[in-house]
Amino acid sequence: MSELSKRSTVYFEAEIHQALRIKAATTHQSVSEVVNEAVRVALSEDQEDLKAFSHMAKYSHAFKYMLFCT
Repeated sequence: MSELSKRSTVYFEAEIHQALRIKAATTHQSVSEVVNEAVRVALSEDQEDLKAFSHMAKYSHAFKYMLFCT
């Protein structure tokens, strides 16, 4: 864990916790490393979705303008 890490308490369902422990053991990582990686991937996917939505929203406004202002 790096010096910049922050500590947090997270409660997992028993089955998820067991799966995390198994994944950590089989990949020679800590549970924290597995969770950090999963959260990082999920957040980057959200960021990609937000960028795509933002891009579509720009064109949507332009399209509405063309429809209603001409």
